[in-house]
Amino acid sequence: MPRIAIIGAAHPHVDYVLDELARDDRSAFELVGVQDADRAMAEHHAARFGVPAFDSAAQLLARGVDVAVIAGVYGDRGDDVVAALQAGAHVLADKPLCTSLEELDRIEDAAAEAGRTVNLLLEKRGYPETLAALAVVRSGELGDIVGVTSSGPHKLNRDLRPSWFFDRARYGGILSDLAVHDLDAALLFAPASEGTVRAATSAPLDGEEGFARYGAVTLTTPTTVVATEVSWLTPQASDVHGDYRLRLVGTRGTAEVFWARGRVEVTTDDRPLRALDLPPGVRPAEEALDAFAAGRTPGVGTRDSVAATRLSLLAQASADQGGTAFDWSRAAG
Repeated sequence: MPRIAIIGAAHPHVDYVLDELARDDRSAFELVGVQDADRAMAEHHAARFGVPAFDSAAQLLARGVDVAVIAGVYGDRGDDVVAALQAGAHVLADKPLCTSLEELDRIEDAAAEAGRTVNLLLEKRGYPETLAALAVVRSGELGDIVGVTSSGPHKLNRDLRPSWFFDRARYGGILSDLAVHDLDAALLFAPASEGTVRAATSAPLDGEEGFARYGAVTLTTPTTVVATEVSWLTPQASDVHGDYRLRLVGTRGTAEVFWARGRVEVTTDDRPLRALDLPPGVRPAEEALDAFAAGRTPGVGTRDSVAATRLSLLAQASADQGGTAFDWSRAAG
């Protein structure tokens, strides 16, 4: 029975895993404890399952853990991931995995040395709209994908955000936080092993150093141009938290994915506009926990997790350095 632990629970995405563990068909896992720097937070989640709360990650990891779920303050995650790997645990992490390229290098090294995997929760991969669009792309109906554009606006809901969210050292930046989903989606629809990243962000929010509300990044690969924008500027009166969208341009057709509206539209050289039937989706932590229970690596393993994280961190670095272009390459394996 895999022993699973929560290392950091500051972000509500921790519920992706906790809600999954609460399901009747998840009896294959043993939750051994919950840790967070905020003791009350740890106790709140621990009480739900009748397990101990811990003050430090080291104390919890010493209990013997097979899978460590990382969902704490963004700036703490890099150290927590490395500690979990060094303790012999696989990592299932909320995004962002870490907030610096140096931390990402340490994570790669620790994973390789420990022989454990790092698995990022990239929930857009499991959305019904993504699965429907991916089936069309892989069928070849759109031809070769040469352009991917996406938009990822979010409501800021400032009064609900903790203070660390507006501390650049602890938050990391809008591109490292939000763009990771759409950059990962671009590689899913148009696989690539190298490219060039360039990005920019808006002025800080209300004079707060480093907290931009808008950012954009381009990724050029040998076959595809990717452009994505993200923001904390969804109007408060909007009926959705974010009207997330993606457009795929192929040599024989196009697909438009409206994630927030539950719709995918496809037009090709041979067929007029049609809306795709959507398959069942996959819950954010469902596939990863299925994989761990079966003793296999989740679909988003170390290679994909590191690639998406590196792209988003390079984008943030580019924006911070006035749009400097950075070359990117995906690790082999």
